[in-house]
Amino acid sequence: MSKQNSAGIPLRPLGRTGVDVTAIGLGGYHLGILKDDEEAVRLVHEAIDAGITFMDNAWEYHDGRSEELMGRAIADRRQDVFLMSKVCTHGRDRHEAMRQLEDSLRRLKTDYLDLWQVHEVVYENDPELHFAPGGVIEALEQAKQQGKVRYVGFTGHKSAEIHLKMLAYEYPFDACQMPLNALDGTFRSFEQKVLPELERQSIAAIGMKSMGGSGAMVKAGVLTAEEALRYAMSLPVATTISGFLSSATLQQNLAVARNFQPMTADEMQALRMRCAKAGGDGRYELYKVTAKHEGPIGRAQHGFPTFEEVRG
Repeated sequence: MSKQNSAGIPLRPLGRTGVDVTAIGLGGYHLGILKDDEEAVRLVHEAIDAGITFMDNAWEYHDGRSEELMGRAIADRRQDVFLMSKVCTHGRDRHEAMRQLEDSLRRLKTDYLDLWQVHEVVYENDPELHFAPGGVIEALEQAKQQGKVRYVGFTGHKSAEIHLKMLAYEYPFDACQMPLNALDGTFRSFEQKVLPELERQSIAAIGMKSMGGSGAMVKAGVLTAEEALRYAMSLPVATTISGFLSSATLQQNLAVARNFQPMTADEMQALRMRCAKAGGDGRYELYKVTAKHEGPIGRAQHGFPTFEEVRG
């Protein structure tokens, strides 16, 4: 029988760290979308009370508002959660990275992060910038040595090949985050290309965008929300990050997690084929085929036009 916490949420090992985390995590980006601060804090409390204790966030989400709201929510519950945030240097040096870490710690009302990840590794030259002398990888080492972070990793949504370039440096990352869903299984696939390399290096896989980011494939009737989340959780991942804006969506996710039964190989293949017929051109994974999902800080650092400039 698989391991569970007292609330019935499956627990899985975070790679080689020796730590178990909840198989579903709370996505911090969505907290910053909510207009009502108290509602955002209440949703975090509801998730923790229900057994979801993996917390995802990033320095740049909503100009820090997502971290501030999560910090309020966990201020007296820090010991109950596994807290992750992300550094958003986009090629800037380790000094900027360490400055951002101090911002994140202050906003999140803590003196350490359980996991600190390099955010949005999506540009072709990002790996070279991050591993350059004085780059963000040096900050990961410094933060670990100072006891301000326990584990480190990186994230990205654009390209399996860019992830593989990061992994080719054989740096001892503890975790790696990427979009993993039934559409990804057959289209520019992180599942097919990156997961085997993570397993080889004993790096924990963290899934995101189980419904394609926007949920468009669910709205279009390609598959149900329950099928989408169950597929993502059936992959060899430590946790699947899921954002939500309401208690109803949280309860839907909890139902899948508490009653989780892995899909069989045949069930997964059938779902991949169904999704490939509907979205084989990338229409439901726009973060792979357009620059729509690249954040403003990264765009500026790489000299890409702002959203406003693109709109004209």
